[in-house]
Amino acid sequence: QVRLVESGGGLVQPGGSLRLSCVASGFNFDVSSMSWYRQVTGKERELVATISHGDITGNYAESVKGRFTISRDNAKNTVYLQMNALKPEDTAVYLCTVMPFLRRYWGQGTQVTVSS
Repeated sequence: QVRLVESGGGLVQPGGSLRLSCVASGFNFDVSSMSWYRQVTGKERELVATISHGDITGNYAESVKGRFTISRDNAKNTVYLQMNALKPEDTAVYLCTVMPFLRRYWGQGTQVTVSS
C-alpha cells in the first residue's frame, strides 16, 4: 500500500524558511520520481518541484525558482522541500505525490502559512 506522509508545515513570517518532509512507503522509492504540489482553496493544484530518481537539482515552477530546493534521501525514503525567502503568496497546502503503478498517489498535505 502506497503511503505518503508530509510534515514540516507551519506559520512563518515573510522572508522566513521552512523545510517540508515527505516519508514514502509501499513502492520502490529509489526508482521513482517525486513531486511537490501546492493547493489553495478554490484554485487548481500547482506543480512546485519534481526530482527524478537519479536527479540532483530537480525542476521547479518559475514562481519558486531560486527560493525552493527539492532533494531526496533514498536511504530514508524521504523527499524534502527547502523553502527560503517565503512570500505570502506561497501560502497553501503542500502535497507530496508519486505515480509508481500508473496511478497517482497523494499525501494528506501540510499547511504552510506565510503571514506577518
